[in-house]
Order: sequence, then C-alpha cells, then structure tokens
Amino acid sequence: MAIIKPFKAVRPKRELAHRVAAPPYDVMDAAEARQMAAGDPYSFLHISRPEIDLPHDMNLYSEPVYQQGRENLAAFLRQGILEQDSQDCYYVYRQQMGSLTQTGLVACSAVDDYQGGIIRKHELTRADKEEDRVRHIDFLDANDEPVFFTYRFDPAIARIIAHVTTTVPEYDFTADDNVRHTFWILQNPDEIKRLTELFAAIPVLYVADGHHRSAAASRVRDIRSSANPAHTGSEEYNYFLTVIFPDSEMHLMPYNRAVRDLNRLSIAEFMARVAERFEITPVSRPVEPPERHQFGMYLAGKWYELAAREDSFDAAEPVARLDVSILQDNLLNSVLGIRNPRTDQRLHFVGGIRGVEELERLVESGDYAVAFSLHPTSIDELMELADADRIMPPKSTWFEPKLRSGLFLHLLGD
Repeated sequence: MAIIKPFKAVRPKRELAHRVAAPPYDVMDAAEARQMAAGDPYSFLHISRPEIDLPHDMNLYSEPVYQQGRENLAAFLRQGILEQDSQDCYYVYRQQMGSLTQTGLVACSAVDDYQGGIIRKHELTRADKEEDRVRHIDFLDANDEPVFFTYRFDPAIARIIAHVTTTVPEYDFTADDNVRHTFWILQNPDEIKRLTELFAAIPVLYVADGHHRSAAASRVRDIRSSANPAHTGSEEYNYFLTVIFPDSEMHLMPYNRAVRDLNRLSIAEFMARVAERFEITPVSRPVEPPERHQFGMYLAGKWYELAAREDSFDAAEPVARLDVSILQDNLLNSVLGIRNPRTDQRLHFVGGIRGVEELERLVESGDYAVAFSLHPTSIDELMELADADRIMPPKSTWFEPKLRSGLFLHLLGD
C-alpha cells in the first residue's frame, strides 16, 4: 500500500512565488537557462541549474556546479526568498493550461515503496543522468524538484482535494507560458490523517514523469542510511518529493522524432522501404495522427500520412503494439539503422508541446532529413505496462502541463 507523509515545505514568500517559479531543469539546456534567468536574482534556475552562475565553459557535471547549487539554496534561505513552514502539511497544486486542469496532492513518498515496486516505473534511466541527479540532491540536501505521480482515481481522495480548493490559495499566478498555477496549504490534522489513510489503501502509484529523480532519491537514501549508524528508517532522506495526480486528469502529448539523415538511402529508396511496412498517403497539411498506429512524416518539404500495416507488429504484445515501438521497429531501426534510440545521436526527440511546426522547422533547417509525428501514448497503456513490469521505449510519453519548480522543496536533513 502507498505510504505518503506530510512535510515542512521550503517555499517562496507569497509575493515572490511568481518570480521564483521556473520550468523544470530538464526542459532546457544551459544556454536557455542562462537566458531565462538573466538579470533575475529570484529565479529558481539559480538552484536547479546552478551552472548559469559559473563560467560558460564549466563542465556541467563537475563538483563546483553542485557546490554552487548548495550555496545558492543557502543564499535563498538566508535572504528570506525561501522559508520553511513550521509544521508538517500536505499541499494541493493545481495547473490550468487552456481547457486542461490537473490538481494533485503534494506529499513525500517512501523510498521503500519505490524499491519494493509499489511505486511503478515504465522507463529505464540513463546512468549519467541518474548520477547527476544523485549528486545534485545530495549536495543540496534537498529534493528541489518533485516527481510527477499518478494513481487510479479515488472518489474519497477527490472529495478532500476538492474541499481544499474552495479555500483561499497561498499562491495563484499565471506563468509566462500562460499556465495558471494555484497552490493551497492543507493544515487540518483530520484531513491530513484521512488522506494518509486513504493513500494507504491505494495499491500502487505510477511514475508519470521523473524516473531519474526517483532513482536518484533511492540511491541518496541508500548512501545516507549506509553512512548513518543510527539509521532508523524515519529520517527525511527515506522520503522524496512528489505531486500525485489522479489518472482521470492526466494529459499526455506525443513525443515526436526527427532523424538527421536517411541512412545513405535516396528519397526514392527510402520511400520504397517505408512502403513495405506502412501505407503512405501524400497530404497537403501537417499531420497530427488522430488514431493509434497512424503517423505523420515530413520529408523534403512534404507531409505524408503513414498507417502501419496490420501484419507489421504483434497486436497481442503490449510493448510491440505501442506506436513508439511500431515506428522504432519498422522504420527507425529497419530502414534508418537506429538500433538503440537511447544512445543514437542521429535521433532527436521533440516534445509534443512544440507542435508539428517544430518538425517542419528542424527539417527545413537542413540539420534533419526527416521527422515523424505520433499519436500520444495513453495513460491506460502506461499503467498496463507498468503493472506488468514492462519498460516502454525511451521518450514514449510527454506530459503537459509541466510541474513548475521552486514552489516547494523537501529538506533531507533533520
């Protein structure tokens, strides 16, 4: 059963929340982070991307970067930009993007649940990215960015969350990406106790976004427990920062692909190879596939609709029938020679929030030869595979809206 607990969040003063809050660390590169935070001493990017305060040629994974993050967090606390609540609370965090709304519970989840399979995964992690998050968290002595969880909708939990959202929020602002962020503090002891009990009856939680942060939290706990002869299991490092949303409010977007070259094939040869596994229809408009097993392809200034042939994949096999698998197995691998999508530098992943226009831009730039749009993976597919302890191909899911960083942190020290 899922173990969650309230905690004393470190968070911005109310009047500074909109200035502190920043996009998550992994949706931008260092240059973009520098530009976003330029001239703004309150931006949380000084903590989540501390390399922006160091020379441009600094190795992003060197110790001075992690040390800078620790110093910046200490400065934010010293200056009163961030303050810690005096009592353990749960928090409710709502995001509204156009007509989409998702409301989740901010809580600490147990590393034991992650290691024991109650918190279920659907992606592999990369060793270098995981190690980066381990060092970042360990140096900060804090989870500075939450993991995005989902669970199967529970009406009793929903009623408590809905009641909290009728009260006056602590934060309510619209970020520069037009996403509205609203944040409530849940201090009522009876509601805290009841939510803890209700989640204890939830059989599993699912990592929607944040596999590297989850794995890193697990490793940090193991490092610290091994070094602590008085370890009891109740220390804060045994828990990590999460926002938990019901599956009924999850919004997945496609994770599109672009490839740098045609694997030494002419356009005619390439099209002939693609036609072996897909039905190809030229169209005069950008393609956002409306159904599973359909794809868009942008090549040499033209759009095409691709429909996977029925005999090109195993419809009974849950991983093989994913659209990301069909594209990988029947085109990226067999035609373009991309054997390992996790490591092949010819392959570029494009989050669906950027739209099919980004695919056109990449190809028109000359840096990429062909791009593909996909139908989004569904939340049901994600949970089905996680329940079966199966792993999705890399970059199978893109969740929107993204959790804003800097609105709440969890300190690992006592």
